[in-house]
Amino acid sequence: MKFLSLFGRLKSNVIGMVHVKALPGTPLNRLTMAEITEEACRETEIYNEAGIDGLIIENMHDLPYTMAVGPEVCASMTAVCTAVRQMCPLLPIGVQILSAANQQALAVALASGLDFIRAEGFVFSHVADEGLLNACAGDLLRYRKQIGAEHIQIFTDIKKKHSSHALTSDVSLSETAKAAEFFLSDGLIVTGIATGMQADPQELRETGQAVRIPILIGSGVTHENVENYLDASGMIIGSYFKKGGFWANNVDPERVRKFMGKMHKLRV
Repeated sequence: MKFLSLFGRLKSNVIGMVHVKALPGTPLNRLTMAEITEEACRETEIYNEAGIDGLIIENMHDLPYTMAVGPEVCASMTAVCTAVRQMCPLLPIGVQILSAANQQALAVALASGLDFIRAEGFVFSHVADEGLLNACAGDLLRYRKQIGAEHIQIFTDIKKKHSSHALTSDVSLSETAKAAEFFLSDGLIVTGIATGMQADPQELRETGQAVRIPILIGSGVTHENVENYLDASGMIIGSYFKKGGFWANNVDPERVRKFMGKMHKLRV
């Protein structure tokens, strides 16, 4: 499996979030690109020293999000991703560009030598706080083929957080998972209803019974509840690793070390 060749194990991989500070052109931008890149590299160093299994770089501070991401965001994310990759040439690293800028994320990943992207709106349209997100699997995978990026894996959110799923209320989580697998997703991401909110362990089990591709947990994993998610292929952790457990704060080295110490014991 591609996932196994990338991470070296099929279960319990810990993927830390690098939440890039607000980029040029976005409402909350206050820093220069040099300062933004330096901060991303500082957080990367903390994660790497703690023995993290992988990273995702994301422009989460670019509030409020738009589905019309400008070229300045792509250029800035490429600069940050390239710097992080140079720091960790062997670590599995991915990128997500909000909101639902999945083709742009593929282009950034290819340019900066990353391994995967996190994609929103892969199958089934839904209403997010940014607006209506339409399914993109067909166009996204064709774009990946066209730019020669088939080695870059695409992990896809199903029943995405911060969204209403009334349009697809008659489509269960397992049916959504099967559709994403059928449309050639490299891995599925199950989340809670919002950033930092715990994903339902039953949904992990339900999805695992429905598909054969890797399943990742996309929100709400903590030092206290991690045992509920050990069967997941990966756990994407952002909020818990921040000071006070709040996503917008800086990464807390002690929280990362403590969590990874527990994981090393659990995986023995």
